[in-house]
Amino acid sequence: MPFLTRKRAILLKTETTYGTDSVPTGANALTVRNLDITPISGDLVSRDLVRPYLGGYQQLIANTKVELSFEVELAGSGTAGTAPQWGPAMLACGTAATTVANTSVTYAPVSSSFSSCTIYFFNDGVRHAVTGWRGSVSISAQVGQISAWQFKGIGIYNTPTDNSVGAVTLANQADPLVFRQGNTSNYSLFGHAGCLESFQFDLNNELVYRELVGCTKEVLITNRTPGGQVMFEMVSMATKDFFTTALGTSTGSLTLTHGTTPGNRVVFTLPQTDITTVPLADSNGVIMMNPSYVALPSAAGNDEFSIALT
Repeated sequence: MPFLTRKRAILLKTETTYGTDSVPTGANALTVRNLDITPISGDLVSRDLVRPYLGGYQQLIANTKVELSFEVELAGSGTAGTAPQWGPAMLACGTAATTVANTSVTYAPVSSSFSSCTIYFFNDGVRHAVTGWRGSVSISAQVGQISAWQFKGIGIYNTPTDNSVGAVTLANQADPLVFRQGNTSNYSLFGHAGCLESFQFDLNNELVYRELVGCTKEVLITNRTPGGQVMFEMVSMATKDFFTTALGTSTGSLTLTHGTTPGNRVVFTLPQTDITTVPLADSNGVIMMNPSYVALPSAAGNDEFSIALT
C-alpha cells in the first residue's frame, strides 16, 4: 500500500535540554506549507581502495544529520500577548521572546543561550524524530499574496519508526491576511513612506553541525547577517535621494506592520538599516526602486531587528 504525500503532519516543541527529546504531542501541531525533509544528510567518505579491477567504492556517511524546512503563514496567535504556535521555531533561530500579558509577544536576536526544538515529522504513519533542531528564518512578502515565514534548519538524526500521528490540535495560528493596502501599513524606509510592492527579510544565520568525539552532537549558530530588499515606486531626488543615502555611511530605520486586529498584527522594526545598492526595476510599466539593505546592531548589540506580535 503506498504512502500518501498529503497525509503528513509536523509537531514541534522547545527542548529543555539541548538534543533531548521534548516529546511533542498533538497539542504542538503546526499548520505549515512546503514541508520538506532530507531524513539522512551527511558527508560521504569514499574508501578508495587500490584494486586490480574497475568499479566503485563503498561510501560511508559521516556527520549524519537531518535537514528540515517548512513555511508558516504570516499571522499571529489570534490573541494579543499569546505566543503563536510557530514561536518555538522562531526561538530556535537565535531569538528570545519578551511577553507583555494581553498586549504583545516580541522576538529579538540573541548571541548566546540559543533555544532548540524537537520536531516530529509524520509521513503517513512513519515518524521522523528530529532533536536539537536549530535554523534560520526569512520572509518574502509580495503584494497580492499570502506571506509566510520560511524556516530552514538542521537537527540530529534519530531512527525513524512506524508511528501514527494520532489526534492533533491546531491552535494559536490566526487566519492570514493578503499582503496589500488595508492589511499592511506603516511602511517607512529612512523616513520615506512610499508605495511598497514587496518586502524581503532574511535572518541569515550561519549553521554548523558538529560531531566531535567525546562531545554531544550539536547544531551551532555561529553568526548572523540579517538583511533583505524592499521594492517601491521610484521617487524624485527632491523627495528622497536614495542613491546618496546608499553612498553615505548613515543608517536609518525600516518599519512595517502587517495585520489589522489585536493578536494578528506583526510589526517589523529594523532601527539601523544600511542601504547597500539601489537597482531599478519595472513593474507593469512603472519604474521601481529595489534597494538591498543590511540590518546592523547598535553598540549595545542584539538589536538589529524586532518582530512584535500585537
